[in-house]
Amino acid sequence: MTAIKHALQRDIFTPNDERLLSIVNVCKAGKKKKNCFLCATVTTERPVQVNVVKVKKSDKGDFYKRQIAWALRDLAVVDAKDAIKENPEFDLHFEKIYKWVASSTAEKNAFISCIWKLNQRYLRKKIDFVNVSSQLLEESVPSGENQSVTGGDEEAVDEYQELNAREEQDIEIMMEGCEYAISNAEAFAEKLSRELQVLDGANIQSIMASEKQVNILMKLLDEALKEVDQIELKLSSYEEMLQSVKEQMDQISESNHLIHLSNTNNVKLLSEIEFLVNHMDLAKGHIKALQEGDLASSRGIEACTNAADALLQCMNVALHPGHDMLHAVKQQQQRFGDLREQFARRLASHLNNVFVQQGHDQSSTLAQHSIELTLPNHHPFHRDLLRYAKLMEWLKSTDYGKYEGLTKNYMDYLSRLYEREIKDFFEVAKIKMTGTTKESKKFATLPRKESAVKQETESLHGSSGKLTGSTSSLNKLSVQSSGSRRSQSSSLLDMGNMSASDLDVADRTKFDKAETEDLDGGMLPRQHNSGVLQSISSEKDMIRQMMIKIFRCIEPELNNLIALGDKIDSFNSLYMLVKMSHHVWTAQNVDPASFLSTTLGNVLVTVKRNFDKCISNQIRQMEEVKISKKSKVGILPFVAEFEEFAGLAESIFKNAERRGDLDKAYIKLIRGVFVNVEKVANESQKTPRDVVMMENFHHIFATLSRLKISCLEAEKKEAKQKYTDHLQSYVIYSLGQPLEKLNHFFEGVEARVAQGIREEEVSYQLAFNKQELRKVIKEYPGKEVKKGLDNLYKKVDKHLCEEENLLQVVWHSMQDEFIRQYKHFEGLIARCYPGSGVTMEFTIQDILDYCSSIAQSH
Repeated sequence: MTAIKHALQRDIFTPNDERLLSIVNVCKAGKKKKNCFLCATVTTERPVQVNVVKVKKSDKGDFYKRQIAWALRDLAVVDAKDAIKENPEFDLHFEKIYKWVASSTAEKNAFISCIWKLNQRYLRKKIDFVNVSSQLLEESVPSGENQSVTGGDEEAVDEYQELNAREEQDIEIMMEGCEYAISNAEAFAEKLSRELQVLDGANIQSIMASEKQVNILMKLLDEALKEVDQIELKLSSYEEMLQSVKEQMDQISESNHLIHLSNTNNVKLLSEIEFLVNHMDLAKGHIKALQEGDLASSRGIEACTNAADALLQCMNVALHPGHDMLHAVKQQQQRFGDLREQFARRLASHLNNVFVQQGHDQSSTLAQHSIELTLPNHHPFHRDLLRYAKLMEWLKSTDYGKYEGLTKNYMDYLSRLYEREIKDFFEVAKIKMTGTTKESKKFATLPRKESAVKQETESLHGSSGKLTGSTSSLNKLSVQSSGSRRSQSSSLLDMGNMSASDLDVADRTKFDKAETEDLDGGMLPRQHNSGVLQSISSEKDMIRQMMIKIFRCIEPELNNLIALGDKIDSFNSLYMLVKMSHHVWTAQNVDPASFLSTTLGNVLVTVKRNFDKCISNQIRQMEEVKISKKSKVGILPFVAEFEEFAGLAESIFKNAERRGDLDKAYIKLIRGVFVNVEKVANESQKTPRDVVMMENFHHIFATLSRLKISCLEAEKKEAKQKYTDHLQSYVIYSLGQPLEKLNHFFEGVEARVAQGIREEEVSYQLAFNKQELRKVIKEYPGKEVKKGLDNLYKKVDKHLCEEENLLQVVWHSMQDEFIRQYKHFEGLIARCYPGSGVTMEFTIQDILDYCSSIAQSH
């Protein structure tokens, strides 16, 4: 093994500047025995790199080659398999696990021991040695010390210390003094030995010559020791003297400490007394204000407020430990408690009187404000109550029971005031909505229970009533012939004592104005929300609950007003939906959970329900419409009503937040219109179906084109298509075959051609020769044609209504259809009777003249 080691060092590692420290002959576990060597090496250059190198013989077997090398720092685990029994197997864990079988256990142990020492010496990261005998693992070698790493006597790692610059220079000078130092090392060594002996002799002689000086030095040391003994004696006497002084100083120090402690205690006692005096002493002026202060005047309220704050500060002072055991402190606290109880009773009594007085106030009535339709202004009430805001906060923090009782009384009395004023307010609003000045006078003179509007409101509570839409109340908004449609629309109304003629645009504008004044002019007293209520409590939940109790009549009164407006005219739900949606949106932007937002949101649900009911009623009325069997249909009432509804809705919902609701209603209504137009057209007996469809869908298309409703673009295109289709159908049906015999003749001609006879040979047929053609043509001179066209014009005029003004459109289409038939006949004559010279007795220009003359004459 030694020979192999030297060979490997010479051939493989010396060229790579490496030294071989340990070697083991191994083969891979579980495979055929292909022996190789694992070598532990270090580099000769610094910093030192430690590697594990795998070396194997070449295939020819005459030399060794380096196969693979692993850095020792990459080795994670060395597993010796068994720490007790001898076992040649071991594992090395690099990036993967390598399993080896050594040729002998001794080589394996020597190799593992060398790896352990190299790890201890050169690596910071320690390798994990598993199943390794403790005898193989030595103590870790401190880095920097001159230690050797051995795997046996022959495997010692030579460790040396480099020479410094001075040592190198001395060696060079010494070697330069001897010319043969390099060529003859043995002679140089002998010379150095002789010089070393000479130097050792000189040293011994020098030591012997200095014996006299040593004796003198010893005598001096003896004398010095005697002086030291004398000094120690003096120091001992001084120490005894200082000990007595120390005892005296200790007594003085203790006396000073007691004086300092007494002073400190006096200062602390004074501080505590000053604290109690400063924080628990209430001024006489504050005491007088709490006992006798005027709670009705501003100056008195301010004095009481300041005194109450001072009393609260005295009562809430954070006492130091032990203060509550002092008799004076207990006595002062009892006095403060009595003052608080006395002032709380006096304050609660005064505020109760204020609430009672405000709740029964009759100085401002709604009659004075009926012109503006606003609630009476309560600024004086607010101003009077705001003065007590801080006192209410004080009462809440000191006596919550009295505070809660005051709050309840406040809500009870103020709710009576607002309930009275709000009901009067809505009575006037209902009068303004109905527009009856006589009832307004009654309201000013008669008791509320005799008011006609009150009776109307009670009737609304008693039954739901039949609230149907006023379908012709927007007569002034219709495009044309609104007067003729009003009589037809009135049959759809069921308004009790109120007819459709009583409702027009002005009525709805009046309702919109009255409703706007309701919502904007003082229906909800917001100032109470931001003023008085906030002075009583800053908690939002409590404010909401208080407002619910104080203004509990607002929601039912609003619902009654909405029900009345809906009964007057169901189209009023459009105004209400837009207005209420805007106010809900505004309130929610401020506070989504506020009383105002919640109340208006509940009312908005009712308004939306009325709006949906209005749409449903209109669709139901479409389905229930009946037409006269004796008169022509014309524009159906619900078609005109849809135009009126859409015109009104577009003006109301312009830039509205609830546009989506209107778009959904449009879709429902237009589909209902389409379905019921077709239904009426199918049931019509007097007017042809195509005329009903053509006129009504033309009107619908014109309405949608004018209003430009984006969500109904598809329906507009559908209406145009239906109008066009039924116009063409009516023209073809009404025109029919104005030249009937000529048409039958050419139908026979076309039948022969269809059977296979060539067109130019048709004239050889006996029934269709030239003579028969001339005979048929002579039966249709120009006068007869014009007479037939005139009868056709009168027939069309009877079918069409004047409102839609489609007579000329239909007549022009019939003219075009007649000319198309004429050209068809001319084409057949030219193809089937070429060169015959047979022509019609009238020309296309004659047809144009006939049609124009007939249209002008009518």
